[in-house]
Formats: sequence, C-alpha cells, structure tokens
Amino acid sequence: MILYDLRCKDGHSFEGWFRDSAGYDQQAKARKIICPVCGSKKVEKALMAPRLARSRRGESKLPAKNEKMVNVEQAEMLKALRGVRKQIEDNCDYVGERFPEEARKIHYGETEQRGIYGEASDTEAEALKDEGITVNRVPWVPPADN
Repeated sequence: MILYDLRCKDGHSFEGWFRDSAGYDQQAKARKIICPVCGSKKVEKALMAPRLARSRRGESKLPAKNEKMVNVEQAEMLKALRGVRKQIEDNCDYVGERFPEEARKIHYGETEQRGIYGEASDTEAEALKDEGITVNRVPWVPPADN
C-alpha cells in the first residue's frame, strides 16, 4: 500500500491510500478520486515528504487490506448528501428564514401543500415538532464540481 498526499483544484489537501502507484494512476485517469471537501474530481498528487511504514517497534502502520480508506468513505458520503441536496432543490421551494412560519401555514392549511426548505434554529425546529409538524435537518454540503 502507498499513501499519497493529494490536492484538488481548489487547494484542499487530503490523503489517499492506493495498492500501488499504478492503482493511483488508474483511479486518477478514470476520475474516481474525489476531494472529500468540495467533491472536485480534478485531483493530483501533492508534493510530499517520504514516510516510513514501520513504527519504532517494527509494526506496520499501513491499514489492513480490507479496511476502507477514510477519504473514500467521506467522498461517497458527500456524493450521497449532494444527491439529497439536488433532490431537495429540484423538488422543494426555498423559503429561507421564513421556514418556521411557512411550515406552520402549510400544516394548518393556510397555504397550499408543498415541500419547502430553509433555515430554522434548534429551538424553532423543536417547537415545530412539538406542534406535530414534521421537520428534518439535512447536512447542507457544497454542490459537486461537475
């Protein structure tokens, strides 16, 4: 296994483990390496200092072969969250800070039923739930770099 320091086009630095340098080259060519911060697929190796793969006691510091790499898991999670964001933006109305007010109007039949999204404090969200209004919080990640 080999560890590379990587950097996306926006300057975000992160690490990636690969079976060998050919593994990195193959994934980079297929644009399968994704920045876990912004989702950019424009990633390249950064300058890096050599690292030793053994501790003072001679134990390997490399991950087990079946252990998933954190940056890959993060990238997949961000991809899923971006998909959720896109679905919300495509199918719901953005109401901003008026979210609690609009949610109440919809719940009590004062305005048409529709999906909405916006901002609400923890206290406001809890008050809506206490009134029987369904609200959910979604981590709002930056859009992907297509």
